[in-house]
Amino acid sequence: MLKPDVLRNKKDFSALYAKGKSAGGRYVVLFFRKNNLGRNRKAFLASKKVGNSVRRNRARRLMKESYRLFAERLPLGYDFLFIARKSAADGGVKCRDVGDSMRALLRKNGLWK
Repeated sequence: MLKPDVLRNKKDFSALYAKGKSAGGRYVVLFFRKNNLGRNRKAFLASKKVGNSVRRNRARRLMKESYRLFAERLPLGYDFLFIARKSAADGGVKCRDVGDSMRALLRKNGLWK
């Protein structure tokens, strides 16, 4: 069973890149757009520039856990795309650091309740 709150389709990603807004932080780049669905959809990406598969998966895990901790503080009806920067996969980066970066981006764009 597929989770309904995860972005998967190419058209959704294309619309997010073309019509959405973006903001960059120290560890994460955020793309967001209103989706008018009454629920939030999200995606977490880490390109090969971030590092090998272990580093990419760690960066995604850090972003997912950070999102999970503050998801209830976000307004409903948005698509979010979090893209890890190379600095997010460094060994000394903690979940709190990535979470702080994500929260700062959301606050800066008025998406924090």
